[in-house]
Amino acid sequence: MFPENAEGKVIMPKMKTRKSAAKRYKVTSSGKVMYKKQGTRHILTKKTTKRKRNLRHSGVLSDPETKKARILLPYKF
Repeated sequence: MFPENAEGKVIMPKMKTRKSAAKRYKVTSSGKVMYKKQGTRHILTKKTTKRKRNLRHSGVLSDPETKKARILLPYKF
């Protein structure tokens, strides 16, 4: 069922990174997960300057969401 090496020992399969999550999240050296805020692509005329300015900065995932991101990105942590 699992592949074997030359000595006949079972090699466990590698865990796969979810590529969609890898494109959206970036992990800092302290372990926080950063993401780009939504709402900056179009229909910007009705949004206030303050709102657009606050959307420029990256957001930090909450602790429960960080746990989910750990599963999706096994080799980033």
